[in-house]
Amino acid sequence: MKASRILPILLIAALAVPWLFDARGYGIRVLCMIFLFAAMGQAWNIVGGLANLTSLGHAAFFGIGAYASTILLLKFGISPWLGMIAGMVLAAAVAALLALPTLKLAGHYFALATLAFAEVMRIIANSSGSLTGGPQGLSIPYNANGGFAAFQFSSTVTHYYIMLAAFVLISAIFWKIKVSAFGYRLRAVRENEDAAEVAGVDTFRTKLSALMISAALTALCGTLFAQFNFFFDPDSVFGMSTISVRMALITIIGGIGSLAGPLLGALFLLPLEELINATLSSRTAGLSQLIYGVILIVMILVKPAGFVSLFSGRKWSWLK
Repeated sequence: MKASRILPILLIAALAVPWLFDARGYGIRVLCMIFLFAAMGQAWNIVGGLANLTSLGHAAFFGIGAYASTILLLKFGISPWLGMIAGMVLAAAVAALLALPTLKLAGHYFALATLAFAEVMRIIANSSGSLTGGPQGLSIPYNANGGFAAFQFSSTVTHYYIMLAAFVLISAIFWKIKVSAFGYRLRAVRENEDAAEVAGVDTFRTKLSALMISAALTALCGTLFAQFNFFFDPDSVFGMSTISVRMALITIIGGIGSLAGPLLGALFLLPLEELINATLSSRTAGLSQLIYGVILIVMILVKPAGFVSLFSGRKWSWLK
C-alpha cells in the first residue's frame, strides 16, 4: 500500500483517538507517553539505526532538555517553548563536545563511553541542588491561566496532540535524512567505515552531524516530558534504564533503522509494561520485571528484525 494513501488515514485515526478516552483519564496519559517515547526512539534511530552508533547515553540529552527549559521557566520566567529551543541548542553543543573523544571509539566502547557520560550528568544534577533541586528534583507550579505560552493546559488531550506532532516532526526529519545523500553517507559508515573513508566520506563529520541532530531532538522530548509531568528528578531523566535503554529497546523491538520501528515498538512495549505492572506488581517481588524481561527476550529471538519485518513486500517498503 502506498504511503500517500495510508499515511493520511493513519493521521486522521490518530487525531480522532483521544475522543475515545476520558480527557483526564489514565488511557490518554498512556497514549501521550507512547507518542513521546516513539519520538525519542526515532531521535535515537538517527544514530543507532542509520549510523550504527549504539548510544546508551541519550538520557544526558533528554535531561538537558528537561532541565534547561524548566530552569529558564522557574528562574527567569521564560516560556518553555523558548526554553525548548535553548535546550536543543545546548544539547547539540554538548553532543559536539562529547563527540571529540567518543566518536573515535567503535562498538561497545562507544556505548560504554556514552553510558558513562549520562551517569556523570546524573551525578552533577544530584549535587547541584541550588540550580537543579538536587535529588529532590524540580516541580513546575501549575497555572490554570497559563495557556499555550506557558505550556499548561486544562486537558491532557492538548498534550496528546503536542506529543503526536513531535513524533510526526521527528519522523519527518528521520525520513528526510534517510533518503538524502547524508543518509546514504550514514549507511555507508554503518556498513563499513573504512570503505566509506576510502570512498571519500568524511566519517567523523558525518557521525558528528548525526549525533548533534539526534541530541537536539532528544532534548526537545525532554522538555515535553518535563512539562507533561510537572515534576522530575535526576534519576527520572538521566537514568540509564528509564530513558537510554528504553529508547534503544523501543527502536530495536519495532525495527531498528526503519521509519515505523519506533512507533511499533512503543505501541507494544509501553502498554505491555503498564499491563504487567498493574496485574503482577502486587504479587511476588520482581515477578513483573521477570515476566517483562522474558517477553522481551522471546520477541528478540522470534523477530530479530523487529515488528516492521511483519510487513513484507514492496507495498510496505516505505515503512522500512
